Amino acid sequence: MAGKSNKSKAKRAAQTSAPNSTVTSLQSDAPPAAPTPAPDNDAVEAAVPETNEVPTQVDESESQEASNDAQPKQGELRLYSVPVKTLSGGKMELQLNPGDSVMDIRQFLLDAPETCYYTCYELLLRGKDGETHHLEDYNEISEVADITIGGCSLEMIPALYDDRSIRAHVHRARDLLSLSTLHSSLSTTLALKYDAAAANKAQIPGTDKPNVPELDCLGFMQDVPASLDKLIISPSEEIKCVESIVFSSFNPPPSHRRLVGDLLYLDVVTLEGNKYCITGTTKAFYVNSSSGNILDPKPSKSGFETATLIGLLQKLSSKFKKAFREVMEKKASAHPFENVQSLLPPHSWLRPFPVPDHKRDAARAEEALTISYGSELIGMQRDWNEELQSCREFPHSTPQERILRDRALYKVSSDFVDAALNGAIGVISRCIPPINPTDPECLHMYVHNNIFFSFAVDADIEQLSKKRPSNDLSVVEKESSSEKLPCKDKTCHGELNAELNSCNEAPLIESEQATYASANNDLKGTKLYQEADVPGLYNLAMAIIDYRGHRVVAQSVLPGILQGDKSDALLYGSVDNGKKICWNEDFHAKVLEAARLLHIKEHAVVDASENVFKLAAPVECKGIVGSDNRHYLLDLMRVTPRDANYTGPESRFCVLRPELITSFCQAEALEKSKCNTKTNEGTDIVSDVSADTSKNGDESINGEENGASEEKTVTEKQNTTADSAAGSSEISKLCDEITFNPNVFTDFKLGGTQEEISSDEENVKKVSSYLVDVVLPKFIEDLCTLEVSPMDGQTLTEALHSHGVNVRYIGRIANGVKHLPHLWDLCLNEITVRSAKHILKNILRDIEDHDIGAAVSHFLNCFFGNVAAGKASTNNLHAKNQKKDQSITKKSQGRGKGKASAKKTLLSYMMVDSDMLWSEIQEFAKAKYEV
Repeated sequence: MAGKSNKSKAKRAAQTSAPNSTVTSLQSDAPPAAPTPAPDNDAVEAAVPETNEVPTQVDESESQEASNDAQPKQGELRLYSVPVKTLSGGKMELQLNPGDSVMDIRQFLLDAPETCYYTCYELLLRGKDGETHHLEDYNEISEVADITIGGCSLEMIPALYDDRSIRAHVHRARDLLSLSTLHSSLSTTLALKYDAAAANKAQIPGTDKPNVPELDCLGFMQDVPASLDKLIISPSEEIKCVESIVFSSFNPPPSHRRLVGDLLYLDVVTLEGNKYCITGTTKAFYVNSSSGNILDPKPSKSGFETATLIGLLQKLSSKFKKAFREVMEKKASAHPFENVQSLLPPHSWLRPFPVPDHKRDAARAEEALTISYGSELIGMQRDWNEELQSCREFPHSTPQERILRDRALYKVSSDFVDAALNGAIGVISRCIPPINPTDPECLHMYVHNNIFFSFAVDADIEQLSKKRPSNDLSVVEKESSSEKLPCKDKTCHGELNAELNSCNEAPLIESEQATYASANNDLKGTKLYQEADVPGLYNLAMAIIDYRGHRVVAQSVLPGILQGDKSDALLYGSVDNGKKICWNEDFHAKVLEAARLLHIKEHAVVDASENVFKLAAPVECKGIVGSDNRHYLLDLMRVTPRDANYTGPESRFCVLRPELITSFCQAEALEKSKCNTKTNEGTDIVSDVSADTSKNGDESINGEENGASEEKTVTEKQNTTADSAAGSSEISKLCDEITFNPNVFTDFKLGGTQEEISSDEENVKKVSSYLVDVVLPKFIEDLCTLEVSPMDGQTLTEALHSHGVNVRYIGRIANGVKHLPHLWDLCLNEITVRSAKHILKNILRDIEDHDIGAAVSHFLNCFFGNVAAGKASTNNLHAKNQKKDQSITKKSQGRGKGKASAKKTLLSYMMVDSDMLWSEIQEFAKAKYEV
């Protein structure tokens, strides 16, 4: 965000020089100490080191440069100091930009320690001329007043609580009293430990190390211990502020108390052991006189009515005030990465042993019993698609507009991922019912919190054949891994409801369309089209969640598809694997514009009726116009062409990475440019020879002609820069002209002549050969020369992807670095972990809930230890669960786990020993990674 509080700027200085100032600022009823005045922004931007000598004369050019330096450069944000009067009567200053919205200001105030516990208020902006403006949440400051002229100020005025806002206030108060909101990943924790160790070593004399710049990047992992328990992220030590804050059993308020403004009642137990019943009204919080089982709404103490719950607790308990100050200081000293909302929240599989005691927590119990899996309990659910598309339609012609647009997109994306994560947990935990409960479990689809959920796993043919007789099986073809909701408009999908003749065909189709690879490719294709940012062409919000062996695809709901609106008709692509292809000129123009940016060739395809269509996207993509009249493109699993090095039927979704396509196009364009340059040079040589011949025929050259030739030489030198720029433009143009047909090496029937098809196939073979013959050897060479220095599996994967190499080639990388033990071990570890993860996912996906703990522990014992084959432990566990397996109900059979399959699964993972597990890992690694 652009703005920030002055106090947060000088956070470290304030903690060291004036530690007592925080005490005053955290008191809600006493005015906080005035923050230190911020230096003038102009002075900060134009500040230069002071010198003892003052020059008497300033060159005009230097003065001009100084004035240019004082002006903000393009893309930089200019901040202006705006004073804010808080609800407690204190004053603070915010550094704001005219482009900041009111929501940004609210977030700044929510992060500032002086105002972090105020949630219900309105903002007034007073201009220099004395005019007062009431700020709406979605306004920008520049739309209301001009803060660049100075003299503007903000004032927080109290607003009335309602049922939703007062519950949000209580939830915010609970979050402020806990340190559990500070989440740091393992890399952040290790970095902080390394910084602390480096600081301690710097204080000890004689510990200086020689300055070797090449080894600076290796110091990050230098002091990391090898023991596994040392890598456990230790949870933050909680600072207890209050014994409990729970909703009272007096809730909901009786009707006669609702008429006077009572909204809720809270039961609070302080650290001193005192019990209070607090009334929350539309205006304030106060302690009532209730005792026992009778509600007495009269205030028990006069003068103890405050606008915030934190302010009331500070008055009631001195221990609360002290502990709350410590919590705020702890959060203020935390690393920024621990406070900023993460798009992908960190999750650790490691926990300390022995397991800590589980203590009573009434607030935690309330949240667990009222869990909504990411949806709003009160109020309308968020329309994720509308929020995302509205943010994408923000203007982005200037750097300031692009910053605001990207910030809004990041916020919406982070919230969507968080809601999708909670919803996926509810789906896998069977807390959210499917919209098609009569279909097999692997085909179930869910809609929750305006998010569409579907599974992306291989269908189990054996289980499907057990659940449905072959003569009664009638499965509807789905729309791949994207919007699989049935469309009621028959003209939309044509023969979407065609029956399959064999019971095995449906699982095979679903296996192809709903694999892990297809979901991953769909996500990458969606990213590419979003980065292309073609006006008028939209994509849905999408996230992939892996949980308990399942891969769940979460997408925003396509407008109109739940209502069966005719406006969501399919206009582009196919829903039945190319049997019937739809085409629309307007839609094709938008897709063609994106195809030029993504190096996709416009090509001809033929459907089952021998109709020829010109497409600029994969055949199985789906172009749909939603009820909001936006053009949506879905199912982008093959935006890049198929890898010609993997042509087997099981490698249908082995596609090339977009980084490789970009690298290849640049290399080809550069080669063509060199060839063109050599051709032009050859022509120039012929011209020079003829010119020399005519020159030798002349016996005299006058001085004017010599002067003219010298002037011509100077002009040619001046045009060198222009020629280089033209060369770059030529390379860029040649690069854009290189395109690929994404539908070659597939089962779809291509149109055009045989020469065109052969040429398209040859282009794809050429880029696949470029990967094996050029990119892989260069990457191995960079590893050997330390040009690329991966430190762990994650950085190795990122390095492979940035060079356009798929992880399936990691086996070839490992074979190329066998002579370097550290790289060989790193590649083998990554292959082993990925193979073991695949096996563990299969185990977790097939077992019952009560067997998860035993299955995971047995797997890890076999993986890290040496478990010999034996039947003692297996028989014991089998005896305990034999009755459960024999009494599996019809409900569990509906989940695809009957009696026989449950027994088979139990024996399958408990009879495995270390030798069997490692043999399976080696077999999988050899098949997938060619090791």
